[in-house]
Amino acid sequence: MTDYFSFYGLPLSFNPDVTVVKQQFYALSKKYHPDFYINESEEKQAEVLELSTINNKAYQVLSDPQKRLQYILELKGLLKEGENYILPQSFLIEMMEVNETLMDLQFDPDPLKLASLTKEVDLVEKAIADDILKQTVAFETLDAEEQERVLVLIKDLYYRNKYLIRIRESIAKAAADH
Repeated sequence: MTDYFSFYGLPLSFNPDVTVVKQQFYALSKKYHPDFYINESEEKQAEVLELSTINNKAYQVLSDPQKRLQYILELKGLLKEGENYILPQSFLIEMMEVNETLMDLQFDPDPLKLASLTKEVDLVEKAIADDILKQTVAFETLDAEEQERVLVLIKDLYYRNKYLIRIRESIAKAAADH
């Protein structure tokens, strides 16, 4: 996996300076623009094209907070393809009530109940976002051992957030259906 932070000459950070990320993207876009290598060998052209592709991917990931969070967890080996992460029982119980309300709404549409459910999910989502921000800001000030502990917390929050995205989709569908 390419380390986009190293590629941009930046320290690993959940909250990099977006201005610097953009500056690096533009600088490398100029440096690795294929038009400047038209008279070079095929190997050199292929290398430049690859670097240009990496630059585009790096910018997409590092400029998007959600993609960046996922990327750092993958980079640190905490997210694995096809992983069956188990959310805490307390969270699942809380979400079970939300899911039951969503099922009720499928059979018995109620705009007030839907609005109430949306507000409830908004609050849970905001609490998770606030906790992610708190943990990611603290991350860079910690020693390596504490960073590992915080990464585990961030991973849990990441999966809670993913769960809420599915809930949001179900709420949107319920709203669209009625």
